[in-house]
Amino acid sequence: MSDENNINNYQNNNKFDTNSIDNISDDSDVSYGEDFENKLSRYSEDHRLKQAQLKRQIRKSKKNIRTILVFSRLFLIIFLIYLIYLILNLKYWKLNPHAFDSLKNTSIKIENNYITSSDRILKAVQENPVPTCPIFLMNTDNIKESILKIPPIQNVYIKRFWLPARIEILVQEREPAITIAPNENVPPIAFYTKDGKLIGRAYMPLHPSFKTVKVLTYGNYVGTAQMDTEKIKFITNIAKDIEQASKETVEYIDIRNPEDIYVKIPTVNIKLGSISPETYPDTLKKINGLPSILPKVKILNKKVKYLDLRWQNNLYYIKLAE
Repeated sequence: MSDENNINNYQNNNKFDTNSIDNISDDSDVSYGEDFENKLSRYSEDHRLKQAQLKRQIRKSKKNIRTILVFSRLFLIIFLIYLIYLILNLKYWKLNPHAFDSLKNTSIKIENNYITSSDRILKAVQENPVPTCPIFLMNTDNIKESILKIPPIQNVYIKRFWLPARIEILVQEREPAITIAPNENVPPIAFYTKDGKLIGRAYMPLHPSFKTVKVLTYGNYVGTAQMDTEKIKFITNIAKDIEQASKETVEYIDIRNPEDIYVKIPTVNIKLGSISPETYPDTLKKINGLPSILPKVKILNKKVKYLDLRWQNNLYYIKLAE
């Protein structure tokens, strides 16, 4: 009996309390959940802090890079400006200060001038100071204006060259058409250009490359009112037609008496009388008949004073010298 009581007491004393275990298990779950949330919260906080720090570092790095780029660009701009300044101030870009003193130096060259002397053109250039700026910034308008004051010059082209700095002046001169002389034994003292400009004695004699018609006239016929472009063209056409018909060169056209005009060729002196653009077609018909009459003049044993083309009906009158 006592043994059973002891066994029961032992079982009662050592009986396992499931409620306690359940309580312990619940408490453990609560404690573990709180720790996990705390750890997760701390991790999130640390992660946010690290991200914030990383963003700050990135912003700072970008700012430093922008600052470096700004200063680099500023330095590059300053360097380029200084480099350009040095290049622009090289002596090779500028004309020699004595460039206009003489034609002997290599800084200036004058070409294509056959009527106007190079010294005369240089004198016109010397009216302007030698530019001190680089050659490619040089304004040539004033030099052109000075050269264009010279009567025979019609246009001017100025080329600029670098390394070394120099200029080349190309002039375009007016084309001579007729030369003026008081008589056949005197060299021409002036000439008219095709555009009707009278050029004086200072530019005579003309270069042999110019083919002109020598015209004999007195001073009162040398005015521009008497020698306009139409009259110049008319006179040159007369010479051209006679040369074409006679196959000889016109030596001169004598208009000292406008009512009695002569044209001299090597074979004979041709008398045209008073002619005008209106009456010239009739005269031209007689000029075209020269090939048939000139051989007859050449075979004459007497000296011929002139060949008269004033007659009508294609008649030619040969005036013998007395």
